[in-house]
Amino acid sequence: MQPRSLRQFMGGAVVVALGLLLSACLLAPGKFVSQLDLRKDGRFTFTYSGEMHLLTLTDFAKNKGKSGSGSVFTPDPCHSDSGKQRECTAAELDRQMRAWEDQHKRSSEKQDRESQQMAAMLGGFDASDPKAAEALAISLRKQKGWNKVIYKGKSLFDVEFAIAGTLTHDFIFPIMEGFPMANTFVQVALRNDGTVRIDAPGYSPASMGGPMQGLTQAAMMDGANKDKMPELPQMDGIFTVTTDGKILANNTEEGPQTVPLGSKLTWAVNARTEAEPTALIKMVP
Repeated sequence: MQPRSLRQFMGGAVVVALGLLLSACLLAPGKFVSQLDLRKDGRFTFTYSGEMHLLTLTDFAKNKGKSGSGSVFTPDPCHSDSGKQRECTAAELDRQMRAWEDQHKRSSEKQDRESQQMAAMLGGFDASDPKAAEALAISLRKQKGWNKVIYKGKSLFDVEFAIAGTLTHDFIFPIMEGFPMANTFVQVALRNDGTVRIDAPGYSPASMGGPMQGLTQAAMMDGANKDKMPELPQMDGIFTVTTDGKILANNTEEGPQTVPLGSKLTWAVNARTEAEPTALIKMVP
């Protein structure tokens, strides 16, 4: 495979991997504290306090106006039949330039299409518009539970979320009006046998493992695209579940701890977390 073909192939791999990232994980916790309290009579409270990253805003704003083949034409070296490097002829340089211009145009058109698609996935918000993040913050503050949403810049939001109610149906967090692609941090599922299943897929680095691994490998193999690596957030938080129900299963390090109002499960969430927090609780006698 010729050098330019290899760069084009790896550039395409980065685009594909980034596309997977954008479709698989739009939101990610940063530093946070989150708690879920479940009572046997069905009452519950859930809180999330800390950082929340919207990865798409960083990725698209960072790369807006850039193409996969680079913004400045750099000719590839030419070689003789014996493989020895030599000076390129005017005709060879002209062919390389025309190929680069074609690739540059196609990359720009593709980026425009992806920006439009991302705007649709973000419920109409244009990810390349610096005002979009603040517009999203304003929209979230209108929803019940989002007591504080402050945009800090570079895709980072400072949020305070708290909600209470009766668990008569499944619960997931977050839910964002007009934001259909939001991924799940915490989900609580009711079962017919009176148990409740708790999963927190968003509180684990593994939630970004597949697409992130592909993107990282592609960028490492293609030095020209290192600037396209998204600046990923560092997850560092505590997730706590308290309940007066019977804990049937969990994957905490310490197991259930006795507290005045029942039992407590605690997960430390960081780069060393191997599995998403999960628990099964019996809510009826």
